[in-house]
Amino acid sequence: MNADVTSLMAEAGHEQVVFVSDAEVGLRGIIAVHSTVLGSSLGGIRFWHYDTEHDALCDVLALSEAMSYKAAMAGLAQGGGKMVVRWDDPHAARSEEFLRAIGRAVDRLCGRYYAAEDVGASQRDMDGVALETRFVTGVDPARGGSGDPSPMTAFGVLCGMQAACEVAFGEADLRNRKVVVQGAGHVGAVLVDLLLDAGASVVVADVDPARAEALGVRTIAPDAVFDEDCDVIAPCALGGVLTAERATWLRARVVCGAANNQLADAAADDALAARGIVYAPDFVVNAGGIINIAHEHDPEGYTAARAREQTARIEGTTRELLLEALRSGVPPGRLAVVM
Repeated sequence: MNADVTSLMAEAGHEQVVFVSDAEVGLRGIIAVHSTVLGSSLGGIRFWHYDTEHDALCDVLALSEAMSYKAAMAGLAQGGGKMVVRWDDPHAARSEEFLRAIGRAVDRLCGRYYAAEDVGASQRDMDGVALETRFVTGVDPARGGSGDPSPMTAFGVLCGMQAACEVAFGEADLRNRKVVVQGAGHVGAVLVDLLLDAGASVVVADVDPARAEALGVRTIAPDAVFDEDCDVIAPCALGGVLTAERATWLRARVVCGAANNQLADAAADDALAARGIVYAPDFVVNAGGIINIAHEHDPEGYTAARAREQTARIEGTTRELLLEALRSGVPPGRLAVVM
């Protein structure tokens, strides 16, 4: 396993990987620090079922690398990090002792990694982690934090989607655009509301049908998402959903969503570009959350208005990226990494 870890780390230039275990509370997790070149690494704690330790390792390495790109594209003095925690029951409550154990693990890194909320996590979890470390963000506003970053993430995706639609259709207006949202979790649910407010026609798919139906829009089965005829597909669940094969039959002009690592590989980026499908790179458009929590370190203290103002710049960044991709012939996913 050690040789496997070091070789995988070397592939993307990770600085540090820490395996975390606390048998007393049942904690099994991994913290990955991809880069601290621009500042302390920042990234969410993901609670998820992983079949093997290797699966968890590959996920945390890919997610932390994407966080480095995300912070850089957003102009933040932050690096990329992530923590994954093996968690088999999504409905089970986490005890204070369990969260404190995570907090102690984060604290041992002495600020090289700042924790935040991610898939499967909540503000309550961050409050529990904060009982043992100050290196955590997104805690209760009453305690000086910024709370749940999901609304700002969704707002950033909306901004990026407007830019992508401007490039694809000649106008940023989302009125009467049909958008399929894959995933009705924290970010996806807020994005649906924002899209409805913008006048879009919205369809939702989620592995939990009740959660999708609660949004009051048309729902489809999760396996029908990429067969649905629409203007925009917004992946807001897990990564790896866009493969080169899937791109050959995709019935959308734009792909723009909140999920991390949406492309299965570089071939998917090429395949989307070859079909003229405008792909807004995920780590560009979903940076609203990291922007929001980064503002907790503002010398003047956190204010939602400043965080929202910087998040709104995602629209301009996305537009610039997509137009340059068209001019250069370099697919936007590859170009975003270079930028």
